Amino acid sequence: MSTPSSFCAIDFGTSNSAIAIPSPAAPGSARMALVELEPGHLTMPTAVFYYADGKHDADGPPRAFGRAAVAAYIEGADGRLMRSMKSILGSGLIDQSTDVGAGRGVKYADILAGYLKRLRSKALAAGAAAPLNKVVLGRPVFFVDGEPARDAAAQASLEAAAHAAGFDEVFFQFEPIAAAFDFESQCSQEQIVLVADIGGGTSDFSVVRVGPQRAQRLDRREDILANHGVHIAGTDFDRHVELASVLREFGYRSMGPQRVGSPAREVPSGVYFDLATWHLINTVYSPQRVAELRNMRSFYGNLQHHQRLMTVVEDHLGHELAARAEGAKIAVSGGGDTVIDLGVVETGLKIELSEQVAVAALDGDIGRIVQAGRETVAQAGLKPEQINALYFTGGSTGLRLLAERIAADYPQATQVRGDRFASVATGLGLHAARLFSQ
Repeated sequence: MSTPSSFCAIDFGTSNSAIAIPSPAAPGSARMALVELEPGHLTMPTAVFYYADGKHDADGPPRAFGRAAVAAYIEGADGRLMRSMKSILGSGLIDQSTDVGAGRGVKYADILAGYLKRLRSKALAAGAAAPLNKVVLGRPVFFVDGEPARDAAAQASLEAAAHAAGFDEVFFQFEPIAAAFDFESQCSQEQIVLVADIGGGTSDFSVVRVGPQRAQRLDRREDILANHGVHIAGTDFDRHVELASVLREFGYRSMGPQRVGSPAREVPSGVYFDLATWHLINTVYSPQRVAELRNMRSFYGNLQHHQRLMTVVEDHLGHELAARAEGAKIAVSGGGDTVIDLGVVETGLKIELSEQVAVAALDGDIGRIVQAGRETVAQAGLKPEQINALYFTGGSTGLRLLAERIAADYPQATQVRGDRFASVATGLGLHAARLFSQ
């Protein structure tokens, strides 16, 4: 007989992951587990950093996970950062090895299994009962669009990784169904809901049929009427905001000096796109790149811009600028203006960011996301007025303008906001409780 408390549910995300475990206070339900204790986080970046130095242990090469992995990369530790591991599912990479430094090779499948094993240990530490050999994993409706064989292979690879991590019984539930469970628990009648899951890397839409008569079904595939998405989301918003505000003070889109007989030219922009792209920031710190940028001083009409840029490059402040830009985006996301303090680069340097400037920078991305929602509804064979409810989840749905633009297409639909960071994991936990109690 199954031990009801010996299970967990994992939302294995592209950018962040989370765990739900049984709630002792409410049998048949689940609660979110703290996955990083200081200061206490319910989500953990889906990231692993392999150190170039250090000895193997029983689990493999020395590693850091989550925020510690990101910190090691930002601080310039010698090694290899692995992110977006979910994207290798369904590809030929899953069976290949990759160099993680010091001549060490690690299979992508083992990287995946190691991360899931870390999550399992976090669930045990948070109170899940041993032996914790049962898990429900979230999965997208399609790992790979339009290729059933590769899609099946992707799920099989994730299942194999879960077994390698210590789980004997592995089950799956669709992420949009999990996200819709919170809304479904409040439904008194059958409804059609458009789930908008706008995260860090992708914006996914699903049209789902929910209702009290369907809630106890374990197989919900037929309730997913359509699924569609675009690879545009929060990290793209951060990049555009940084380029439109912060990096203007460092020379982006500025002009060079006026010379006799030739018009002033715009300063080369390559370094600014790299500084605004998280995983490329460290590339501007190489000695060759620094020397190249130093020799570009004559390209700048405003030498203060060049001086600030060199401070950022020489003091490795690129990730700090990116973090300030992200914070500013969050500050204006609900409406209003904010001030970005850049005193870390130059004493007294501050930049005002208005919602109007941020909106203008994000307009193109928002338009493509809104269009993806429309296409999803059309794929379901429905008209906008047939959507009964909109369910918003994912960290980027906190952007007021984005949510308003999406909702404008469905004026008759009830708007419901789930927990932006925990709704999928919580829904998976609810499904796991139902599954294993039976």
